[in-house]
Amino acid sequence: MTTTEPTVARPNGFTLTVPDHWARFDLSDAPFAQARRESLKTARTPGDRIRIDDLFRQARAINRAARRRGALWGAGTATVYSDALFLGYVMVFGIDPGADTDMSLPTLTEQLSRTGVRTGGAGAPSRPREVKPVTLSHVGEAVRIVGTERVTVTTDATVEMVTMHTLVKVPGGGTDQFLITCCSPNVSLADQVCELFDAISDTFRFS
Repeated sequence: MTTTEPTVARPNGFTLTVPDHWARFDLSDAPFAQARRESLKTARTPGDRIRIDDLFRQARAINRAARRRGALWGAGTATVYSDALFLGYVMVFGIDPGADTDMSLPTLTEQLSRTGVRTGGAGAPSRPREVKPVTLSHVGEAVRIVGTERVTVTTDATVEMVTMHTLVKVPGGGTDQFLITCCSPNVSLADQVCELFDAISDTFRFS
């Protein structure tokens, strides 16, 4: 018996483009230590030093958590502007949710969407989580989850992060997917941060 179904070649990897000044790192702590030293040179007051140390403590915590969860690739920046320090990260994970896990958009929307806004509670998000379909320029349809999340930094401290997760199905890969995760603690710049993360995610392609 013959079939007319086309054979889909499974990609061997991926590429993702980030701004030139972002560091592509091996998920070790060395790049963060170097960036912290450079940032501390710009501190003008003890308060500046405290804020810089807090941001880099968050960065190291995120990086270590990503390593434990099998991150494949990462990049990030600690860019000092005249009025702010911007921290941004992007990581790519390979995941296999399994055939028994429903990863359809309606199911993800039902399970992950939030309709509430901050009501004053310490764990409430300042932006509701939104689940929606997106089309990436080089790979087509994907599912995106965007909003703010409370991320545990230490056993007794959490910080709010702008987060954008984009799920891309691997052609010919069964239930395998790539997960592009972007995050930043610069919540006050959430709209600009999301525009940047959208542009970065849109460069994803299979190789």
